[in-house]
Amino acid sequence: MDVTAIDHVNLRIPEDGLDDALAFYGDALGFDIENQDLFEAGEKPFVSVRLTPVSIIHLQPTSTFRPPDETAFDHVAIEFDHTIDELRRHLDDGGVDVDRQLEPLGATGVAPAVYVTDPFGYTLELKARAGGEGE
Repeated sequence: MDVTAIDHVNLRIPEDGLDDALAFYGDALGFDIENQDLFEAGEKPFVSVRLTPVSIIHLQPTSTFRPPDETAFDHVAIEFDHTIDELRRHLDDGGVDVDRQLEPLGATGVAPAVYVTDPFGYTLELKARAGGEGE
């Protein structure tokens, strides 16, 4: 089997968490939000955060949401075509706190990354391009 990409990831959020999700993923991180009109019309159970032309995160508000814990979820890693300094500046401008910075091994090799936590307890690894230690 020849996989080309991860198409999407589904994350459940609190039933009343959509505004916080839009503020974090859309405003602070700068991702495009899709399907909000379909969600509000009751035609889709989620909104979509567009990461790349071929990958998204679905955020599904639900009354049965339980915050992630270490036994059920660790993190989603997202690779960027930016240096770590550019990523940190963007996060700072968006008011997003960095939990930690590491140089983890991932699918594209070792590269600097920062970890942030969304309003619902999900950890995002924001990975700079390989060799993107600074400017």
